[in-house]
Amino acid sequence: MDPVTDEKTGPGLLGVLGKMKRVFFWILIIYVSIPCIIKLVPSIQAKLVFLNFVRMPYFIDLKRPLDQGLNHTHNFYLEPEVGQRVGVWHTVPAHMWREAQGKDGAWYNAELNSAHAVILYLHGNAGTRGGDHRVQLYKVLSSLGYHVITFDYRGWGDSDGSPSEGGMTSDALFMYDWLKQKLDRRPLYIWGHSLGTGVATNLVRRLCDRGAPPDALVLESPFTNIREEAKSHPFSMVYRFLPGFDWFFLDSITANNIRFASDENVHHISCPVLILHAEDDSVVPFHLGKKLFDAASQSKSLSGHKVQFVPFASSLAYKHKFIYRSPELPNILSNFLGSAHPVAQ
Repeated sequence: MDPVTDEKTGPGLLGVLGKMKRVFFWILIIYVSIPCIIKLVPSIQAKLVFLNFVRMPYFIDLKRPLDQGLNHTHNFYLEPEVGQRVGVWHTVPAHMWREAQGKDGAWYNAELNSAHAVILYLHGNAGTRGGDHRVQLYKVLSSLGYHVITFDYRGWGDSDGSPSEGGMTSDALFMYDWLKQKLDRRPLYIWGHSLGTGVATNLVRRLCDRGAPPDALVLESPFTNIREEAKSHPFSMVYRFLPGFDWFFLDSITANNIRFASDENVHHISCPVLILHAEDDSVVPFHLGKKLFDAASQSKSLSGHKVQFVPFASSLAYKHKFIYRSPELPNILSNFLGSAHPVAQ
């Protein structure tokens, strides 16, 4: 080897190795700092659970659902608490779209007494009631003849306040009671998706505790409880095997009074339950939905009620939020909700 070339190559290689060591050092510092910061400031972990600050799609006007292709939807606001306003959308059954043109809130309210069932939809974290996959589901449910009522919890979208599990559940309970006052014995179903499934089981547990369960509960992409979901979430992958993971991350969630314990709630629920889950869901892993179904199947409070689990094969690529694309969904809902009553024993 040419000694001159060797002298030039040696220092160059050492320089590259030095830079790599410095990069690795700073990556290590960041890696170690993140769990420490979250432990010291647990409110950060709450923000990561709710992600209410992530508003997608951006720049949409929630006062104009028509801009999202919903020409039979009315936007309005309610106050679950004094000075606490939440934004609401009411989508009427699709066959009423012509009649809905130019109508005001009074017309939409009156139509809740029509011969159509109502679905109260509870969305997951991030985004707003105007998120694309949510809008597509409203359209599917509307095409099947349902009224769809959806809203942004406090701290989401154009709703006032800050998010919390208790606040989300209180908002959902307020919306349910508001609807029940307007319905003339029409079926009222609760549909939760992702984090909204935790809100949904909280809500239904409260309703059952007061002896007034809903007509049925639909859980799309549900988890067992927030600790197990956080541990299974892809974002936790780089820390999952870190010693003290539970103490750094999961205990920080609990410190914010965030539990969403659906696996406990199903033991206090007494209404038909339908669980929908895609096998290729990477956000809320399929096994958590199956585990929740197993718990519901063994629930004494659900004895005599229909409890059904519908998986969707990975080959369909429905992932976490595209189950609405399933051509089987109308039949699934028709078969389940059409017989959503206690099974004779």
